[in-house]
Amino acid sequence: MEAAALQYVRKISGTTKPSKVNEEAFAEAVHEIAHITQHLLDSLVTHAPARNRDEEAAKARARAAVRFGTA
Repeated sequence: MEAAALQYVRKISGTTKPSKVNEEAFAEAVHEIAHITQHLLDSLVTHAPARNRDEEAAKARARAAVRFGTA
C-alpha cells in the first residue's frame, strides 16, 4: 500500500524526491493516501467467487492458442 501511495504522490507532485522543506508534507501525503486506500479496500464488498490463478492462466493460454493459431 505504501509503495502505491508513494508512486501516486510522486506522480501528482511531479517529483521523485521532495526538497528538505517539503519532506514532511510529502511523507504525510503518502501516509494519508495509503491509509485511505486501505480503508477503501477494506470496505469493498463482492458476491463473486474468488478467482483461481491457475484456472485464469489456463484460460489465457487457451485464448492465446486460438488467437495465434497454435491450437
